[in-house]
Amino acid sequence: MALCNFELYNNSLSKWFLSLGIGTAVFLFLYVLKHVGFARFEKLARLTQNDVDDFIAEGLKRTNVIILLLFALYSGTLALSLTSTARKTIGTTALLALLFQVALWGNAIISFWLKRYMTRKTEEDPATATTVGALGFLIKVVLWVVVLLIALQNLGVDITALITGLGIGGVAIALAVQNVLGDLFASLSIVLDKPFVVGDFIIIDDLMGTVEKIGLKTTRLRSLNGEQLIFSNSDLLKSRIRNYKRMYERRVLFTFGVTYETPYEKLAAIPTMVKDIVDAQKQTRFDRAHFKSYGNFSLDFEVVYYVLTPDYNTYMDIQQSINLALYKQFGEAGIDFAYPTQTLYIGSHAKEPHAGPRREKSPES
Repeated sequence: MALCNFELYNNSLSKWFLSLGIGTAVFLFLYVLKHVGFARFEKLARLTQNDVDDFIAEGLKRTNVIILLLFALYSGTLALSLTSTARKTIGTTALLALLFQVALWGNAIISFWLKRYMTRKTEEDPATATTVGALGFLIKVVLWVVVLLIALQNLGVDITALITGLGIGGVAIALAVQNVLGDLFASLSIVLDKPFVVGDFIIIDDLMGTVEKIGLKTTRLRSLNGEQLIFSNSDLLKSRIRNYKRMYERRVLFTFGVTYETPYEKLAAIPTMVKDIVDAQKQTRFDRAHFKSYGNFSLDFEVVYYVLTPDYNTYMDIQQSINLALYKQFGEAGIDFAYPTQTLYIGSHAKEPHAGPRREKSPES
């Protein structure tokens, strides 16, 4: 009878046993659910190609046992008669535990997505994977800041002034490191918009090279001479970039001149001769060949054709074959290439040299 009438904090012994039983049952149920569910979904993830079971397994893995214990204790206290202050304190603790667990799950979602994305991108574009990894870190920071602010608000802290202070401080920090932030956001723009990727050959103003790395602040190129060229990402986005890697075909324009002594018939036959030479080359498309102008020492022709591949070595091989064929056929046809010459015409009668002003004799001489 004494035990039946025993009370602790206005709750009988039977209520405390009931609370302990509920808490224990809830904890065991959640604990078994976590481990059994994780084992089942992890096994299923090995057998399937979709990402859903992998994601669920990762979420169960990130479920914290201490948080499960706190939820179990909170469930047990529902059977007790508690004061409003105690009930509020326990409820706030449970809510904070829930927020912390949500942050863990959110962190797991971000990590899961980054892991999948970087696995696919590491081989084809390592720089993009690195930058996206940095972006994921920033998203995680934002997630934890939001969770912290919600937790402080539930603890009774006035976060309005805190947010205002963070905003002012953020503006001050942003102004102090605006160049760094500019390069960071420029890096994200390059990664998302992809004006170029690692391995592309690009030209910026009068500098050119192959993209080696796209970092958070700088992009690095390897020039044709071998040195490394380093550009800030914000400067790159402000520049005019020519990406030769994405060229589908190459337009080629070249000129040559023949001598003024070339007969009309041979001059008129040159465009057809050039067309036949270009058409004989593989991976080319002839566009035009014209007698363009009268030069200072030559009759100038202009030729345009297309190489049906962007490869520079292929273009040079084709141009070399065209030049050799022109040289051979012009030699056989008796057509001479022009080169800088100067003709001097000398008259048959030279003028008498000027004798200077005539001086008159004075009367006294």
